[in-house]
Amino acid sequence: MKLLSIALLLAGGALCQQNIVVYQEAGRFAGWPANHGIWSWGNEILVGFESGHFRQMTGKNHAIDYEQTEEHYLARSMDGGVTWTIEKPASLQPPEGTKMAGVPVAAGGKTPVDLADEIRFNDPNFAMTVRMQDIHTGPSRFYYSYDRGKTWMGPYNLPDFGQKGIAARTDYLVDGPKDCRLFLTAAKSNGREGRVLEARTTDGGRNWKMVAFVTPEPEGRDHAIMPSTLRLSKNTLYTAVRYREFIDTFESDDNGANWHRVGRAADDIDNPPCLVKLKNGHLVIVYGRRKAPFGIRARISKDSGKTWGDEIILRQDGGGWDLGYNRSVLRPDGKIVTVYYFNTAVDKERFIAATIWQPE
Repeated sequence: MKLLSIALLLAGGALCQQNIVVYQEAGRFAGWPANHGIWSWGNEILVGFESGHFRQMTGKNHAIDYEQTEEHYLARSMDGGVTWTIEKPASLQPPEGTKMAGVPVAAGGKTPVDLADEIRFNDPNFAMTVRMQDIHTGPSRFYYSYDRGKTWMGPYNLPDFGQKGIAARTDYLVDGPKDCRLFLTAAKSNGREGRVLEARTTDGGRNWKMVAFVTPEPEGRDHAIMPSTLRLSKNTLYTAVRYREFIDTFESDDNGANWHRVGRAADDIDNPPCLVKLKNGHLVIVYGRRKAPFGIRARISKDSGKTWGDEIILRQDGGGWDLGYNRSVLRPDGKIVTVYYFNTAVDKERFIAATIWQPE
């Protein structure tokens, strides 16, 4: 763990107390926490990411060696994101044939099977991660844990819901002991990623049924992928979705049965969002900026996501576009811990970093 900066005043009035290196290893590319998920129990925080071999590439290619495998890791903090330890649970390793961003992932994991036993979604130490085999057509699988991610059960099959494929990342809402919703990316009619759909189980995960499409199918090369979803009230759900050049938001006021577009949360952005609800009810959206000045940004909404305030610059010292994919959680003291992958120069290894900041 390295402490990079302390008490920097940010645009928009937010206070960045610490930028911290979570994981960095010479010769390695670490990336994409948004593909895995983040979980918290008070000041205990767990986040997933990947580590492969660093290789400088040209153009819009990730700086990772596509001829070598990468591995799945977890990082855990017991003090609200200040210090971190790295874990690699054998029970979470992916099955043969898994690829992330076109890179083969080190296999060794089990072949997914159908879930037989009901999951207790309301267990106080519960965590679930939802993964994919391929970004376009899947298939997808899920794992769950009752001990805060130290051991995992799975993998278990997810259905394709009548779509050409499901490319799942971790975005779920627990509504009861046996009741859970997943927000997933389905392949478009041309077999490419994607559009967002909502699925639900009411029998502890043994059966999942599609509830509704959240977004329309984007035209041409565009995609609507990687949602981040919050429950705002008993019947109101709200999600932010990554498009190719912006982040759009959608809402359901009938508990997920139907969805409508709310509006643009950020423009000129090609990075997944993460939503956090503050104790006062305000919403925070965090995302990476892949155009100069490269970095991590945020906005705050005081009207339940209808409009968004000025951009908050969490950091703008990125060395190139290959960064972001944040997952963020709210600490008990009201500060946000934002975890993402980062670089400080285009020819430097990508590492996992965390920013601990006060949103208001």
